[in-house]
Amino acid sequence: MMENRTRSIFKSVSFRLIATLTTVILVFVFTGEIVTSLKVGSIEFLAKIALYYFHERVWDKSHFGRK
Repeated sequence: MMENRTRSIFKSVSFRLIATLTTVILVFVFTGEIVTSLKVGSIEFLAKIALYYFHERVWDKSHFGRK
């Protein structure tokens, strides 16, 4: 069964929220600057959500590991 685009989008967003929160916390721990942490988190969120979405779509087209 193929995964539809909407499901891929929701999976991308939920994963990115968790991962971005981790990035924001780590940047804050290392810099002590909340504004810098939020800026890095924002850029990271947008860039990686797009990358993850396309990664999922490519894998969805692959027959590797499917029966």
